[in-house]
Amino acid sequence: MNKKFIDFMQGYSDAKMAVAVSGGVDSMCLLYWLHEIGADVICLHVNHQLRAEADIETDYVKDVCTGLNIPCKIFYWNDEKPENGLEAAAREARYKMMTDFCHENDIEYLLTAHQSDDQIETFLMNLSRGSGLYGLSAMLPKSSRDGITILRPLLNVSREEIKKYCEDNNIKYFVDSMNSDEHYTRVKIRKNRHVLNDDLGISDARILLAIQNLSRTREWMDKYISNRVEMVLRSWGAMFGVSFLFDEAEEIRLKFLGMLIQRIGGDGYPVRLNSLQNALSNLHKDCKFTLGHCTIRRLNDRILIVPEGKRTSFRKRHEKRKKLI
Repeated sequence: MNKKFIDFMQGYSDAKMAVAVSGGVDSMCLLYWLHEIGADVICLHVNHQLRAEADIETDYVKDVCTGLNIPCKIFYWNDEKPENGLEAAAREARYKMMTDFCHENDIEYLLTAHQSDDQIETFLMNLSRGSGLYGLSAMLPKSSRDGITILRPLLNVSREEIKKYCEDNNIKYFVDSMNSDEHYTRVKIRKNRHVLNDDLGISDARILLAIQNLSRTREWMDKYISNRVEMVLRSWGAMFGVSFLFDEAEEIRLKFLGMLIQRIGGDGYPVRLNSLQNALSNLHKDCKFTLGHCTIRRLNDRILIVPEGKRTSFRKRHEKRKKLI
């Protein structure tokens, strides 16, 4: 078993956990390693009903869990499938079903099998888009989604190590046909990533080191911004002075506004960067608009954010004996 995985999991030895298992090599490896350390875990498998082999994979995951004596919950994505953005819609549905299950069963941690090659590919995809700090720091080992803590214990383990473990231990796994479809940017990057090392000398280890350095800065920013969000967040929304937003550097303004909108609007995904930039531009003057299922209003030197459809009266939101931040 991998030492990096063992070291990561030491802090969660007594925790009740769920693990997302697709039947692919990464998640099968994670499932077996969790079994080896005796983790208190339940397997969650989502059948998106998008491929002919999906039912075969579902039956296989159930059979493996039965053999390992690990409880297994199967979900079926029965919603109407969109013509555009299918992959994102499937991911959103998958996480919604799993996090809802965790809430209903008092499970604090949901583990996913993202590994170091996924991390590098995410970094390069975001680099190609011109992403900033948050995009380039890629995936965090520990994050939150819909009130559930997401753990990624394989982020420092390579795809090669994972495949070797499964093959050495005769663990069957499925290969998604989408993994070889070069219509997807991630697949193009995966198949050509060797050029960075072979021709430019930029190794995987150096890319991972850069991601770790960026992640440390991101963690500091997250703590700082989270504290400021808590200062203004109320049960009905948030209200604060214009200077509380605009006295900060632009990167902090963007994340502060985005975090507030996500908390108040309840979306699983952050607001897009260009939408936040437009919102900041609007807030330089009196305005009223909607974004991320929120209504945002500026009047004179105050900004109000409430769930979409709620009243935007500043007078109603005044709190006695509380100085406006």
